Amino acid sequence: MSIPGIKKVDHVGFTVPNLDEAVSFFRDHFGCEVAYEFGPFAANDDWMAVHLNVAADAVIDKIVMMTAGNTNLEIFGYATSETQHKTPPRNSDIGGHHLAFYVDDMDAAVAYLHQIGLTVMGEPTVMTQGPSAGETWIYFLSPWGMQLELVSYPNGKAYQWARGSVRRGNA
Repeated sequence: MSIPGIKKVDHVGFTVPNLDEAVSFFRDHFGCEVAYEFGPFAANDDWMAVHLNVAADAVIDKIVMMTAGNTNLEIFGYATSETQHKTPPRNSDIGGHHLAFYVDDMDAAVAYLHQIGLTVMGEPTVMTQGPSAGETWIYFLSPWGMQLELVSYPNGKAYQWARGSVRRGNA
């Protein structure tokens, strides 16, 4: 059973240390566009704590919604009196996460990441077995340390071949 009426993922939200830097990064290197922005937003009571699970006196300096293909990125800039963790979680940490972008040409995309000076985590991994066979992926870090990923599977993945939703070599 699932949530009645659920259709799709609408957006992915995350907080960054410098909103202008993040917006420029996603615009300049991923082709994202600003859909809208608003803020600041604060409350004089416990609304922020009750509704957003942040300190009651936290202030959202600004929220920027960016389009990323058929997904939206909701990027937050916060100010708070509470200690704010400055190091992004690793994937192994509770709340760990990453944001993945599909690319057609993994080699060209990885070369670009190196060219712009981003930290790239090793070399692309080529999946040859299991349900992800056919996929190549690599992790890298944003300038503020958020974990990101590039993925490519131009001929589909094994789980798609098995279901017949994609024929191998004709994705």
